[in-house]
Amino acid sequence: MRIQVVCGAGASSTFVAARLRRAALAAGHDWEVDAAALDAVDPFTDLVLVGPHVADRREEITRSAPRARLVVLPEDAFADLDGGRALALVEATAWEGTP
Repeated sequence: MRIQVVCGAGASSTFVAARLRRAALAAGHDWEVDAAALDAVDPFTDLVLVGPHVADRREEITRSAPRARLVVLPEDAFADLDGGRALALVEATAWEGTP
């Protein structure tokens, strides 16, 4: 599964993506996880995790990646130092039908 963590400029999402990537590998998931700015969302991504501070731009992100499932991260996502909460969110989303 290809996952992008999206924020305004791609800076804060880089931290979330790195932590999620490590947590996913430790849990045995072979996911491609990276960060992106709002204007650089990959149209072929499977899941877009959106920073809560840009949640009002969901429509724009959906136009950029129309086949992706979009999930808004909780407010405390950037304080998730080990990536465990982000991992749980993605795993729950995957059970709901994400590729």
